[in-house]
Amino acid sequence: MAWWCDLVRDEPEFAERVRALFAVRRHGTMATLRRDGSPRISGTEFDFGAEHLRLGSMAGAVKALDLRRDPRVALHCPTEDPPADDPGSWGGDAKIAGLAHEEPPGEDGSHRFRVELTEVVLTRVGDPPDHLVIESWHPGRGLRRRRRD
Repeated sequence: MAWWCDLVRDEPEFAERVRALFAVRRHGTMATLRRDGSPRISGTEFDFGAEHLRLGSMAGAVKALDLRRDPRVALHCPTEDPPADDPGSWGGDAKIAGLAHEEPPGEDGSHRFRVELTEVVLTRVGDPPDHLVIESWHPGRGLRRRRRD
């Protein structure tokens, strides 16, 4: 199992860049799986704590029911476009895949999950800005960088 604190310990600079991209705006996107296996996209908020990445939802929300049934989840940071006049200055685009572990409900019955990391990816424009740089971290494999022309 790998948690947010494991990524921070292993790759602190990478983890900080990912966290910063998720903090650009309050809401990001979460993908869960419906009962029939088709994807469901939902808006959600993320909480990057010292130990865990957490997400939550209102009591009875279908995205929480999806995660109770099938804990696989994919998260995408709020999207910002690269500046047209300086694409290399764009911070990039971050994605996290993992398994959601339910925690005790809030006093209002709200759902709360901590995310076990299975993959963290950051994609950005390279220097010079004629290619992409894709950085990916996987538990047990570490951080890898590759260029995509």
